[in-house]
Amino acid sequence: MTTARLPDPTFWAGKHVLLTGHTGFKGGWLALWLKTLGAKVTGLALAPETKPSLFELADIGSCCRSEIADLRDAAAVRNIVAATKPEIVLHLAAQALVRRSYREPGATFATNAQGTANLLDALAGQPQLQAVLAITSDKVYANDETGRAFREDDALGGHDPYSLSKAAAEHVVAGFRVAVFDKAGVALATARGGNVIGGGDYSEDRIVPDIVRAAASGTPLVLRNPSATRPWQHVLDCLCGYLVFAEKLARGENAPHALNIGPDPAEIITVSDIAEAMLPGLGANSPWQRDASAAGAPREMHSLSLDPARARGLGIRDRLPGRLALDWTAEWYRAHASGADARDLTNRQIADYAALPC
Repeated sequence: MTTARLPDPTFWAGKHVLLTGHTGFKGGWLALWLKTLGAKVTGLALAPETKPSLFELADIGSCCRSEIADLRDAAAVRNIVAATKPEIVLHLAAQALVRRSYREPGATFATNAQGTANLLDALAGQPQLQAVLAITSDKVYANDETGRAFREDDALGGHDPYSLSKAAAEHVVAGFRVAVFDKAGVALATARGGNVIGGGDYSEDRIVPDIVRAAASGTPLVLRNPSATRPWQHVLDCLCGYLVFAEKLARGENAPHALNIGPDPAEIITVSDIAEAMLPGLGANSPWQRDASAAGAPREMHSLSLDPARARGLGIRDRLPGRLALDWTAEWYRAHASGADARDLTNRQIADYAALPC
């Protein structure tokens, strides 16, 4: 078995990193981790949409140069890139909610596809640039609902505006790679992450925030698709994969153009499994209930799984599989509800993660 790799502090120390999406859940964790690694981070994102948000609770803006801007504004993106002079770019910013994409399909495509094009266009010709890693989604594949684990070379597609916009972003990246970045000697790739859980997520229409809100309010948790399966993964495992992959790209190592980052496909966990594991630990008194109105809701895939074999070959593997991911997630929310500082709590889990045995 390949030893699980961690980000190399000697690589990241002093690196000028442009991180898009730093006001979001994953972006907030990544900004703090990059700070502990010694990177000089500029964040580019819209203002946080939720209250509370990890960005505000953990004062993410103080650990980086925070630029509040819209990827759809090509001029603003170009100005921020010119001022940052990034060596490494980690592109996480997106409209990331499936059900919102049905309500706002045009805005979803504009952000996820055209926004990615705006960023790459602004980065073209930056002389100090070494690598760009664009984060797409596990939902970029043409899901035939067979339950098989998708590989990176499988067909791209989707059944909803979010999935299709992320598949479109994959094509945008491929086009820029061939037309611009390969010729400049700059590595450009995509990472297809699974469904990420962890402390500090307060988004709408996500299972863990829904559990936390139900437990805090004392109301029953309502599940749309309790038997649905996803490649659930702790945020630290996912971000570790992003960082290790970005290092390989920048160092010119033999790295692929696209990489699945997710748990072992044998770790089959349903939505109801997560609810039943986390509700008691958060002090909830009511069991979950099935959403009686879900039959008329927009279509969501029932099963989704990624094949992470290619990532495993690069030393990227989960340190918090299955129940451990749920335990660490519940512990973050329990500790924060008991008065723990969100930034200290997040940094402590980052440190504890790095100290886990390989």
